[in-house]
Formats: sequence, structure tokens, C-alpha cells
Amino acid sequence: MNKIVKIIIFLVLLFVLMIVCCLIWYSNSLKGIKESQKIEIVVDEKSTFSNLGRTLEEKKLIKSELAYKIYIKLSKPTNLKAGTYELSPNMGVQKIVKVLSQGNSYNPNIVKVTFREGLNMRGIADIISKNTDNSYESVLNLLKDDNYLNEIINNYWFVTDEVKNKNIYYSLEGYLFPDTYQIDKTKSVKDIFKVMLDRMEKELNQYKNDIEKSNYNIHELLTLASIIELEAGTSHERSSVAGVFYNRLKDNWTLGSDVTTYYATKKTFKEDLTYEELHDCNYYNTRGSCFTGLPVGPISNPGSESIKGVMQPTNNNYYYFVADKNGKTYFNTNSAGHNATIAELKRNNLWYVYED
Repeated sequence: MNKIVKIIIFLVLLFVLMIVCCLIWYSNSLKGIKESQKIEIVVDEKSTFSNLGRTLEEKKLIKSELAYKIYIKLSKPTNLKAGTYELSPNMGVQKIVKVLSQGNSYNPNIVKVTFREGLNMRGIADIISKNTDNSYESVLNLLKDDNYLNEIINNYWFVTDEVKNKNIYYSLEGYLFPDTYQIDKTKSVKDIFKVMLDRMEKELNQYKNDIEKSNYNIHELLTLASIIELEAGTSHERSSVAGVFYNRLKDNWTLGSDVTTYYATKKTFKEDLTYEELHDCNYYNTRGSCFTGLPVGPISNPGSESIKGVMQPTNNNYYYFVADKNGKTYFNTNSAGHNATIAELKRNNLWYVYED
């Protein structure tokens, strides 16, 4: 092999090596950096994908402006959306370009708010007041607005005139679906309620046939679901707990539910109930002997499992239940068995005690 051939082979190999190195560099440059902090950038109407490269590199969102521009040249993305974005270095060039193309702009007024299952209206008002520009009082005042209630009744099939009963503490108690929502903190209470009511409507639509076949109307079913939400130890036992309450209702027993008494007194579960409170005659207390059947309205806002339990209860012959401190529920057909279960739980240190 002469000298010229050797030189040509060397140059070809060198060229191939350079190409491989460039491809490796390019591929690595498109990858994200192992940092997850959010960095805000503003894209105005005059911005282009190409001229954003320097900004992205300066903010350390990409490794290389050159690699970014090569990617833009090759992929030819369109529809850059103006707005304020929160981007992270670990996203990489491809994901960043995709976000900028889709217009997933960051709104600093959007807050993530969780309303847990079983929260009552006072708890909802507290969360709204702490996470949005609305006051606690504005939430409760809206619930007294007759024009607003009429509007809701007209707009939602599951909301009826029963929410306007003067003996109900908070008109829409039980009707606001508990979930995690992305909420604009500048929006009004009406807007926030609409999101929660829309979500409840979606939840209830799947049970329209069950509701039509039930001996109880939607207000009564939500009332029972709200009790089960606070009474059942675990989600998979809610249908069985519903079966117990249906048995009591059918035989004209009092429900005997402590959680209704707590709601009636507006006490927290960390406080003790007095003898007078347990036997007080009001429209919520099912521990007293003044009435049988359901309270005047819901006592909390029930989640999916409790609603499902009420709509599709387990048929059983139980009339009593109690949950231990681990959430396990024990069922009995009579008071003797029920009292024996409670005594055994206390002996075995399984009795639930509310602590501060």
C-alpha cells in the first residue's frame, strides 16, 4: 500500500470519527440537565424559535445554543406561542420546543388546591380563603344568596329546591366534589364552585339509572353518602356500611351516627360530645330519638367510593358496625354483638381515640 492510499484512508477514518463525535455531541446537547428547578421565561409576540436559543442557554435550560439551533433547523417547529412559561433544565431541547409549540404557558395565578373527601363546607371555605383572593365570609355568604341558588338549581339536574331548606346549615353542603383542582386564585367563589359542581355532575351522571330506581331522591342519597364518607373505615367497606344504614332506614330505626351529632354541634372530632348533645333534638342529630331517617341534608362532601357505596350497596343483615384505629370495620346483627366487639377492641388497644 503506497503512502497516498494510507493518507486517504487516514483522512476518511478521521472524517468518520469527526462525524461520530459530532453526532454524539449533538445527541448529548439535546438531553436535559439533571436539575429540576423551575425557571421562568417570557416569550413575546416578536420571538422566534431561533432567537430564543441564547435566552435558553443563558438561563441554563439547554446545554448548547448551537445544538438547539441545529435542532430547530432540522425539525422546523411551528406555532410558537407567546406567554410566560415555567421550564426546567431536565426537560431537554425536544420537550422544551414541544411546550413552546403547544402554548402550555405558565400562569402565576394558577394554584393547586386539594379538597379532601369528607371535608365540610367550613373546611372548604377555609381552604378557598387561604389559597385564593376570596374571603372565608364570601364563601358562606354566597351559600345564602337565593338568586345564586336558583341559578344553580336551573343549571344542574342533581341540585333541587331541597338545598334551600332553612334548616340546612350550608346550602350546597355535599354537592361540591372533593378533588385536586388547578384554580385561578383571582376567580370568584362562583367560578370555583362551578368547577366543583361540574365535577360532581360528571360523577353522578354514571349513576342516573341507580338514582331513578332508588327509593330515595338525590338529596337523600348524597346525605347518606356524606355520612358514610365519615363513618366507614376504608373505601372498600363503604358499600357494606351503606347496607347497614339502608337496613336501619327500612326498619325505621334511627341511624345512630355520631358524625351527624358532631356536625349538628359544629364540633371537631377531637372534641368530646356531651350527653345533652348526643340527645339533642335538631335536624341533623341521628343519635337522638326525636326522629328516624336521614338528616335534613349532607354533613360533608363525599368522594367517589362513598357515592358508589350508596348507589350500589351490599345487601346484608347487619344493623351495627364499628371501625378500629387501623380502619378495619366490624359488623354485627345486634347490639349485644356490637357491644362485645367494642369491649374487645378496647381490651386489645384497638379502640380509636382522637388525638391533637
